[in-house]
Amino acid sequence: MLMTATHQARTSSSTSRPAAAAASGPRKVLVVIPAHNEDENIQLVLDELAGLGHGHDVLVVNDASTDATRAVLDGRGQRSMHLSSNLGYGGAVQAGFKYALAHGYDVVVQMDGDCQHDPGSIPALIEPVLSGEADVALGSRFLGKVTYEVPALRKMGIALFRNVVSFFIKQPITDPTSGFQALNR
Repeated sequence: MLMTATHQARTSSSTSRPAAAAASGPRKVLVVIPAHNEDENIQLVLDELAGLGHGHDVLVVNDASTDATRAVLDGRGQRSMHLSSNLGYGGAVQAGFKYALAHGYDVVVQMDGDCQHDPGSIPALIEPVLSGEADVALGSRFLGKVTYEVPALRKMGIALFRNVVSFFIKQPITDPTSGFQALNR
């Protein structure tokens, strides 16, 4: 999956921040990965993140998985949060955001645990947020060479939502439903 965070970030910024805000020193970044029954994929995602050496903290929010996700995370000594009941994707993401706020992180990168987002794109995704250019940056599964297959009905829904969002913000958005995002505190 390729993405151009800078373009998406410019089109998705909710508030401009002075460049001085970004120059105030190193900012703490947390990568939040919601996971439900991802015992096979989560290992691949975490291995790739570790191999990149970004130095960002990673939190996996295990959304009451019934497979071996918890055992995989515990076996790796991975920072994780294990929810006792399935809250769904949104609930797991919210739990990760609350963790980030409680632990003083400045920026959160949200990405899925099913290998549909390229961890190597994190620096490009967070750059506009760290620089103060944007508060929110969206990754896109649909820019560049598209390798992500979307079922036809879902593709139509994404296209409709993309057109509605682009119309109202008067700027193009390619993937408004992307789970690959960087968000400022």
